[in-house]
Amino acid sequence: MNSSLSDETGFAPVINVDELGKHLKRKRRQEALSLRAVAKQTQVSASTLSRIENGSGVPDAETLARLARWLEIPLERVVEVRGHDLSDPVVYYPQESTPDIVEAHLRADRKLTPETAQALSELFRVAYRQFSHSS
Repeated sequence: MNSSLSDETGFAPVINVDELGKHLKRKRRQEALSLRAVAKQTQVSASTLSRIENGSGVPDAETLARLARWLEIPLERVVEVRGHDLSDPVVYYPQESTPDIVEAHLRADRKLTPETAQALSELFRVAYRQFSHSS
């Protein structure tokens, strides 16, 4: 795993491994998959997946692309470009679940601490599960 990504402008993208790990672990658990099963589907070793889930490994560009494709999330969700003062747009795919989209917006909100954004996200997920099943 190598994080030697850069562009011609000199801005170095930084992979938010914590964010990537959270997405990976959540989808793996939702689908009741082992690390080996995900490794087979993504062609990324189980040990690499484990390191990413635990926040101790930084994927190279190919691994990152494979995982983003498997997770069905845009790369912008887990890659930040240092030196670019963007207004932190929230990027998502239409097939993403509503709770995932809401979580992305909460994490992008600069008025919220990461802990508060996570707590609100979990509250929303619980409420969404409860109310989306009732008619």
